[in-house]
Amino acid sequence: MPDLQVIKEIAEQALGVPTLKGTCDHYLVDRAYRVLRHCGSIAQLSDVQGFQMDRECLNIAALFRDAGFARYANQEDRVARMVLADLTDEDMRDFSAQLVQEKLAELLNPRQMERVCSIIIESGKRNTVLIEAMILSDARNLDDMGAIGIFNECRRYLVHGRGVSDALISWSRKIEYDYWTARLSESFRFESVRSIARRRLETAKRFMEQLEIENKASDLEDILLEQKLQSPMVVSPRQGEQPNRAVESRQRFAKTISHS
Repeated sequence: MPDLQVIKEIAEQALGVPTLKGTCDHYLVDRAYRVLRHCGSIAQLSDVQGFQMDRECLNIAALFRDAGFARYANQEDRVARMVLADLTDEDMRDFSAQLVQEKLAELLNPRQMERVCSIIIESGKRNTVLIEAMILSDARNLDDMGAIGIFNECRRYLVHGRGVSDALISWSRKIEYDYWTARLSESFRFESVRSIARRRLETAKRFMEQLEIENKASDLEDILLEQKLQSPMVVSPRQGEQPNRAVESRQRFAKTISHS
């Protein structure tokens, strides 16, 4: 098996996406290394260790899984980006496998080449029995959960010129339609990974709750109400009004503030 460091250098070149500023977007490189780490850990879990697997081929597949997307994401190539809009995940996996054959032809033997390409292609199939593809699938799905998942989602919104309010609306709809419940149920093969995904999702929920508070300035409204209620004689009783009526007036004022 060739030196993994050499494979990494080739993968970085394949995953780097040119931008309109002439720089290189390393988002896919960063994600590939994160998924690689996920794969390494998942492969050591107790509910996975009983399977025979090719760890070296799994590592290479993890690094090149998004190479097909990178080929068509060049912001300077309008034709490529138009094609990208019509491509399915299956198309992306096929293109990624083709890039493996193109970039690593002199480094992998025929058996290794076939295995790596099979892992990439099979990783998107729910009925796959290829253990390396199952691990890669769980690793990528885990990347959609928790704080990392929120970062990925926000990045997509920023790229398309959308803001915080749009992200909150999208999140609310996903909660309403049980999107995350379905993801937890259907996207993971290994229960240990599903358990981690569930904990990450709880972290994401807490973050989004705080994001909604700050977006609506609810915390500022709370302190404004507190200060108003603590101020002496905010509402004075009208002539002939009993003190308890003055209290009712203050309560009505508090409600008015809270709904403003």
